[in-house]
Amino acid sequence: MTTLADLVGQIGSGAVEVLDLTAPLSAATPILHLPEPFGNTISASLEPISDFDDDGPMWSWNNLHTGEHTGTHLDAPTHWITGRDGSSVDTIPPERLIGPAVVVDVVAEVEQNPDFLLEPEHLEAWQREHGPIPAGAWLILRTGWGARSRDAERFANADENGPHTPGPSVAAARWLAETSPITGFGVETVGIDAGSAAGFDPIFPAHYFLLGNDKYGLTQLQNVDKLPPRGAVLVVAPLPIVGGTGSPARVFALIERD
Repeated sequence: MTTLADLVGQIGSGAVEVLDLTAPLSAATPILHLPEPFGNTISASLEPISDFDDDGPMWSWNNLHTGEHTGTHLDAPTHWITGRDGSSVDTIPPERLIGPAVVVDVVAEVEQNPDFLLEPEHLEAWQREHGPIPAGAWLILRTGWGARSRDAERFANADENGPHTPGPSVAAARWLAETSPITGFGVETVGIDAGSAAGFDPIFPAHYFLLGNDKYGLTQLQNVDKLPPRGAVLVVAPLPIVGGTGSPARVFALIERD
């Protein structure tokens, strides 16, 4: 039996689970809100074209209205000024959209402090326990934030000082971009940076360093608690929007089960 035939058989038997990590996309999906004077994306909505009526008696279809960076989505290098001459979402090599998944669990820390910052020492400790991060990996930060995704106010967790959500420090963002062999960095929150990252130097360092080093961002993931620390394979499927700075994506994990 070939490798691919064996994989299909194992998926069919349940020996390999296909776990959906994608948040449902609708008008209720939380979106990022930037302060004035900056522009903002729109929420997702469907505009009916026909629905088994005079405009189309035998078919139903809709126009989709949404932004590139809505819901579970991929950040391409061209999304940020440091990557503006890099790959748009349609030119990302497809083989880079499939790779091993490693999960760094900081749920306990985030429960104590929603402004928790991931530091290089957390990543180095993970490697001492689980082994080196494999080349081409998607590193996913497990924070427990996905449990908030059905409540936009709790998900944003904002007050007069801005949002309070976890993410990488400047040092960790640089480490991920310049030291680690990852393809991309995935989070459960609305964006790959911490809520306080507008005050960092540089601002929004995950965007600044990762996208500037031809690495990708992946946001608003679900079911991260069901992933093992290592051993799963991630499949990221964005729309190949020509010139797109990102795209809503369907994200799956393949997990071997005993």
